[in-house]
Amino acid sequence: MITALAVCDAPDESTPYPAPRRRRADAMTLLDFIEIGGSLLILAAFAAAQAGRLDLRSRTYLLLNLAGSGVLAVIALDQRSWGFLLLEGTWAIVSALSLLRRTPAAKH
Repeated sequence: MITALAVCDAPDESTPYPAPRRRRADAMTLLDFIEIGGSLLILAAFAAAQAGRLDLRSRTYLLLNLAGSGVLAVIALDQRSWGFLLLEGTWAIVSALSLLRRTPAAKH
């Protein structure tokens, strides 16, 4: 859904609330930094696996993927980015299930 929003430089005296402020195109928000952090977790796991430093089934690899994709999935949900939510949500679920499978069951 695309919504048009008129942004005025001068305040409009006919409205009871101030006009929305423009966001500088180069200004990064805290959410941007969190999103980059999540991406870096996934990329670090991938790069380490490609370099032979992490096994694809290792706890570290799966935890990095779960944390990174979990962060990105929450952001995608908040932003209503359904395709990205499908990708990252599935990635997080697969990572979590893989972690559960590799954890030995408690013996009674």
